[in-house]
Amino acid sequence: MRGVIMGIIYGYARCSTDESKQDIEYQVRELKKMGAIKENIYLEYESGTKVDRVEFSKMLNAVSKGDIIVTTEVSRLTRSTKQLCDVIELVQKKCLKLIIGKSMTIDCTNGELDPMTKAFVQMSGVFAELERNMISQRVKLGMANAAAKGKVIGRPSTTKEDIPNIFYKHYPKYKNKQINASEFSRLCDMSRTTLYKYLKIVESTE
Repeated sequence: MRGVIMGIIYGYARCSTDESKQDIEYQVRELKKMGAIKENIYLEYESGTKVDRVEFSKMLNAVSKGDIIVTTEVSRLTRSTKQLCDVIELVQKKCLKLIIGKSMTIDCTNGELDPMTKAFVQMSGVFAELERNMISQRVKLGMANAAAKGKVIGRPSTTKEDIPNIFYKHYPKYKNKQINASEFSRLCDMSRTTLYKYLKIVESTE
């Protein structure tokens, strides 16, 4: 009797740009434990709310009927209930199996989806989205309270006093056209963008 042929296991790891590198490395380790090899693990550095994710799209184009997609948790796959439903539909359409950590397995290799599983996944997505909205709301309230108290929100504006002395040392030569902007930035060991920002501040007060 011939054994059952198992599909290829593809792993998907994602972290937002404000998360640490260690977070995605942890996901990769977990995906390897779930059977995905390094060559079949797709790494994404994007927000979970973004619809057009490059690596996620590449993975979906690579999978075939009977293959398996593994990810560590629902929030790594998506943070939107609608997007989660779209992913489920794709899994069903392509006859794949989706394994999300140790919490759930969605087997659509026969082209069908268990209604109870679909309801459970949707609820998981709802809670992930609810948590995100609550955090966003707390941040907005905190900013509003700070503004009401007269506190400055965000990075403080750069003033003439913040500009390093090395800039003022070579500024007269630049002003007298003895050196150009490239030479000025090289002497100050700073980028052209920073140099122009300082020039704008100084020249606006002269």
